[in-house]
Order: sequence, then structure tokens, then C-alpha cells
Amino acid sequence: METYVFLFFMFAFFFYLSRVMGLGTMFNVFMNTAHELLLNTVFFIMAVAVLAGALSALLSEFGVVELINKLISPIMKPLFGMPGAASIGGITTYLSDNPAIISLAKDKKFIKYFYNYQIPALCNLGTAFGMGLILTAYMISLGSEFIAPALIGNLGALIGSIVSVRIMLHFTREYYGVDRQGIERTSRDHNFEESIASTEPIDFIPENSPKTENYFERVLNSILEGGKNGVEMGLGIIPGVLIICTIIMILTFGPSEVVDGVAIYHGVAFEGVELLPRLGGYIYPVLQPLFGFENPEAIAFPITALGAVGAAMGLVKNFLDSNLISPNDIAVFTAMGMCWSGYLSTHVGMMDVLNLRNLANKAIISHTIGGLIAGISANYLFKFYILAFGG
Repeated sequence: METYVFLFFMFAFFFYLSRVMGLGTMFNVFMNTAHELLLNTVFFIMAVAVLAGALSALLSEFGVVELINKLISPIMKPLFGMPGAASIGGITTYLSDNPAIISLAKDKKFIKYFYNYQIPALCNLGTAFGMGLILTAYMISLGSEFIAPALIGNLGALIGSIVSVRIMLHFTREYYGVDRQGIERTSRDHNFEESIASTEPIDFIPENSPKTENYFERVLNSILEGGKNGVEMGLGIIPGVLIICTIIMILTFGPSEVVDGVAIYHGVAFEGVELLPRLGGYIYPVLQPLFGFENPEAIAFPITALGAVGAAMGLVKNFLDSNLISPNDIAVFTAMGMCWSGYLSTHVGMMDVLNLRNLANKAIISHTIGGLIAGISANYLFKFYILAFGG
């Protein structure tokens, strides 16, 4: 039955596209769109990822990351309800991607600062900041007028992450049968000492080994190694951008020209059937006051970010070229893209690695709400910024 259902939907999808554009034109549009995305979007994102990777490696090499961790650790408990050690999880994923939190969660020296009910919430915390540096750098690279929107989007993502983690903690408290006052610490696979969940900064990062290189060598090695990680991340987003983004663009954009009400397709890149804008038009009266989207086409970004934020980034430049989005939309895109960062494609796997697959649905529900709050917060924060400082 699964095979027949799959074949039905696959043939229905391609039949619909070929009926609108023509069979040969449809394949030309697919190939040309993927080719343009590879040349003009993927390599640009990769360049941003290389530079961001070099910067993050420098920050780590010279202790800036550890300093930031010390500064923000004290606020983790009042904001997130998590111990100070959780701050390094957010920093790590902001500089890299969602799965980076898993390597920390499997480290007993790190996880010993957490109650059992707090461990599943690490998935939500890490995902909320995934690819944050690359996404922010990409938005800023599109123009100086997008610096403020990108930074406001980061603040919106922070608000969304707090909501996501707090909701997840509510679910996990019920799951582990604990109250809100503090609970006797238990362990799944190792013994804890006395309860030490506090808001005090925690020095859990291993001391750097003695450096034999001089400063120039350390800088050079850091930026090269960080740049190499950026290349790997850039290569990793190619399938998502080319496959998901191509399909989303075909469903979002329209024909090259319309003559006497008749759509004319030439088989060039970025032609489409305008299905998503038509569907988005039905819910646009709700989306507009919440997220401030100027056009229904903008809904394509958060939809794509559900599965892959790298693919969602591939939409932005074409939206700008088509005058479909504004700085306000950039703020919302940054917030929702960073907070969601493809969580539908990573949450189940991440929770499975933590041996908490039965809580994956709770994590997804929590993070869905958190991402929506992130977008709404960014929208109104940017409006307040315009009122306060002018546009």
C-alpha cells in the first residue's frame, strides 16, 4: 500500500507541473533552477560558511568562546531553567549546526550538571541556535540595510528558544514526575555527586594544552581549520538547497511572462506555477499581522526552514531580486530560520541519539511553538526599532 500511495502522489505532483508548464519545459525548469542555485547561491553560502568557520575557530582558539560562556552562564537558570553549563550548548550550535549539541550531551563531564528532566531540553536549546552565525552573516552580506534586521532576528530567536525550552521542560517534568522546586538528582547511565544545578558560571571546558606554536601559527592554523569546516558545511547543504529549494521555488514563482492572460514558459530558471502564493493567500490575513509579511510568497521561507535552513537561505536572494520582501521580513526570516533551523529533519534523530525517542513528539511541538514566537517577536521588535530610531 505504501508503494501505491507514494506512486500516486509522485505522479500527481509531476502531472500537475507538466500540465501547467509542459513536460519538456518542466524538466528544463528543474535543471536550470538547480544549476543557477548551485552556481549563484550554494557557492555564495559556502563562502560565507568558510569565513564564519574561520571566525568561530579564532574565537575558540583564543578563549573568546569560553569568556562568552562565563558571561552568559549566570542567566541560563532564570531565562531557560537550565544550569549554566547549558550556555556552551547554545554557543556551540550557533557557531556550527544543530547536531553539535549531541556530542556535548554524550559527554559525562558536561551532562553531570543537569537533572534528568533537563537533558531532553538540550535538543530544543541546541536547535534554536543552529547555524546562527552563518545565517546572520548571510543576511548581513545581502546589504548594509539588513544589519539591524539580522541582529533583531537573533533576539527574536533567543525569545523563541526560551519559549521552546520552557515548554519542553514542562513536558519533561511530567514525564519524569518531578515538581518545579528541585528534585533529587538521578542518572540514566552514571552516578552524580551532590546536586550542583546553579546559576554560577561553570568551568567545564578542558584547559588548553600548552601551545608550542607562536601567535601567527595559531591564527593561521585556526582560520584554515575553521575554513575547512566551513567548506564541509557548505558541501553538506548542497542536497537540501538543490532539491528542496528547487521544488519550493517552482511552487512559489510564476511564468516568465503573461500575454493576454496566458502564461508563457520558456524553461528558464526560477519559473513556477505559483501554488504556494495562492495557498498562502488564504491564510495571509492571519500571517500578515503576526509576521508582517508584505507578500504571501514570503511564507515559503519558514516552510523551507522547517526542513533545512540552508535551503531556506537559498530563497532570500531571489525574493530580494523580485522585490517580494523587506527588511522587516529579513528580521522574521532570521529569527524563524535560526530558531527552527531544519528541526523537522533533525529532531527525531537527535532525540534518538539521546535514547529519548518517545519524547521526540513533545520536542517537535515545543519547537514549533518556539519558532512561531520567534517570528512574531522579531516582527514587533523590528517595528519598535523603526518607531524608535526611524527607518
